[in-house]
Amino acid sequence: MNPMTDENEELRLESCKVLIVDDDPEVRAAIDHALQAEGALTQYCGDGNSAVRICEAEPPDLVILDMMLPKRSGFLVLDKIKQLENTPLVVMVTANEGRRHQQYAETLGVDGYILKPVRLERLITMAQKLLEARA
Repeated sequence: MNPMTDENEELRLESCKVLIVDDDPEVRAAIDHALQAEGALTQYCGDGNSAVRICEAEPPDLVILDMMLPKRSGFLVLDKIKQLENTPLVVMVTANEGRRHQQYAETLGVDGYILKPVRLERLITMAQKLLEARA
């Protein structure tokens, strides 16, 4: 039991496996902390190639994916992991406000799209709704 939560409070992402992919350590840490506080089992990496390797080896339930990454862009990561047998849900986060990028992500099968700076409450709510819809 988490001493920070009320006994009756339900953890919205309890036991959900989440991979956080962002090259900014501060962004990763903030998202990681917020998701763990909701019961998620998190892991993270800072580049696209690592993200693909993790998803191929042990697919998470959900990937929080930055668009701009070293070694392999978020778009290429999205395209690759959406072809896996156990396809995780993917929420792309980006500072790029171009509508064209969101449309492209949607054609590749993204499940959610959020502009940076990410409101953590919005991210958690979106993750919860996506996971509930899949279940």
